[in-house]
Amino acid sequence: METLYDIERVVPHRGTMRLIDRLLAWGEDTVAVELRVPQEGPFSHDDGVPAWVGVEYMAQAIAAWAGCHARRAGREPSVGFLLGTRRYACSTPYFRAGALLRVEATCELLGENGLGMFSCRILWDGEELATANVSVFEPPDAMAYLENVQ
Repeated sequence: METLYDIERVVPHRGTMRLIDRLLAWGEDTVAVELRVPQEGPFSHDDGVPAWVGVEYMAQAIAAWAGCHARRAGREPSVGFLLGTRRYACSTPYFRAGALLRVEATCELLGENGLGMFSCRILWDGEELATANVSVFEPPDAMAYLENVQ
């Protein structure tokens, strides 16, 4: 069984921008995290959190997966980039405040250049609420990459 790191040790997101609460499991190609949909926060509305935020929930699950792999290799987690999503489907317009969500991601493809594709889903009480294919990019040196882009 892989080490279940504290979420703060495997994702770079801090404060109100860290949307996931806990690492549940991870392996060579998979990760599962959970979060409690907040009553108040940067994306909260009277009806809950809009369904489109689910893409970021998925991206942060992927960040946790990458961070776990970095920690296992003795490295610090690095910054990655959400490139986009394909076929995001969600059965609800909002995630209800207080709901405990499980977010799962499976690595479908990971290139040596840092480009990756993950199959993701969000579950509530065992029911699948959302699915998507999420594309990400983790450059070898994110800060150098950002400086070169500017």
